[in-house]
Amino acid sequence: MLQPIFKLLRPHQYIKNGFVFLGPVFAHAWEGETLLAATLAFLAFCAMASAVYVLNDILDVEADRRHPTKCRRPLASGAIGIPAARVILSVLVVLALALGLLVSAWVTGLLAGYLVLNIAYSLALKHVVILDVFSIAGGFMLRILAGTLGLGIEPSQWLLLCGLMLTLFLGFAKRRSELAETAVTAGPAPADPAPESRDDSRGDTRRVLDDYSTALLDQFIAISAACTVIAYGLYTVSPEVIALHGTDELIYTLPFVIYGIFRYLYLLHFRGRGGDTSRDLFTDAHLLVTVVAWLGVTLAVLS
Repeated sequence: MLQPIFKLLRPHQYIKNGFVFLGPVFAHAWEGETLLAATLAFLAFCAMASAVYVLNDILDVEADRRHPTKCRRPLASGAIGIPAARVILSVLVVLALALGLLVSAWVTGLLAGYLVLNIAYSLALKHVVILDVFSIAGGFMLRILAGTLGLGIEPSQWLLLCGLMLTLFLGFAKRRSELAETAVTAGPAPADPAPESRDDSRGDTRRVLDDYSTALLDQFIAISAACTVIAYGLYTVSPEVIALHGTDELIYTLPFVIYGIFRYLYLLHFRGRGGDTSRDLFTDAHLLVTVVAWLGVTLAVLS
């Protein structure tokens, strides 16, 4: 029973909650009390993220059973029953909110907002073109706010902008990967299908793919990737940032950001990746080394 539960919770996705630590790192708030609070906020978002995954699997169980790969998920395959999944969901929500209360009211409120946003996403927003990806990005922005406002740190506008553009880039890349996977499994579709003739084989969970095209997503990805690089580059040379950290050497971390984005684009277009950012990070040595090197150089520059 433990293996299906472990699979249901998707702990490999917890790395996304690392956005909580961006606030303390880039605000030079490295004292023990702040890092402890950030760790508790991180664990709270891990619990809430798993709760959201369980909720999505409950809502999408019928569609997942018709999907070529998602049919192997614990609920879709019958390894875990719906009643047991509801109990796990309740426990995770209570645990997340309890951990949030140990940090601050801000963190608790942001956790509740994250849950509400994902419920809205699961019920409606995931079917609305473009807004679906903005909703995903919104979840990451709540993590950043938890690591800033939730810890009593004033959020940097540059940090929020970089976070928004990066998560939009990853979100649109995910949609392109899903679109490519659908084209392989369902065959080619008309260039501009009429609403009444659109292919329903994608299932209820990804109807929004009918409103995307490869060319459109490539434009969105190119714009968000360029904005991420520009925003981060401007952040590193911002007078406020230089004054805060007492150094202008943060610019030396920019090549790692550029290479990481280029590598991700390569994986998306030539390796069929992009559908699961966390898995891509852990399975591609180039990407993993780049992220670790960026973090190491950043800490070295800021210390």
